[in-house]
Amino acid sequence: MNNIKRFAPAAARTLQGLVFLVFGLNGFLQFLPQPPIPEAAASFAGALAASGYLLPLLKGTEVVAGALLLSNRYVPLALALLAPIVVNIVAFHTFLTPPNPVAWLVLALEIYLAYAYRAAFRPMLAARVDAGAAERSGAQRGKLKAAESAA
Repeated sequence: MNNIKRFAPAAARTLQGLVFLVFGLNGFLQFLPQPPIPEAAASFAGALAASGYLLPLLKGTEVVAGALLLSNRYVPLALALLAPIVVNIVAFHTFLTPPNPVAWLVLALEIYLAYAYRAAFRPMLAARVDAGAAERSGAQRGKLKAAESAA
């Protein structure tokens, strides 16, 4: 049981990273076959493509965030970037297409990883933050590092 707790975040992070890297790259390279989709879903996807910028921005964000998850770098940032994309994926597959279990898997992984990295999100979720406190604590850390290196 202890091994599961130890390796589950890494496994979830890797799986989530692979999903977004592969499907993000597919948005640019079209290497996966696309099944026929209902008219409402096709209209929505057509509107994203017709905007000229939104689909490449969306797929580029997926690729970058997927690569960050796979490399285990800036994981909380990657999760924050992916959160609105995951909400849209679930809404798309709930309201515009037949149910897709991958959408629910992506949502479950996102929620689990947000919980696993909750310490990184705690400051972001504070109701009130003194902007000067963050600056002062950063300056204090700099003074401490300078004092340590001088010693």
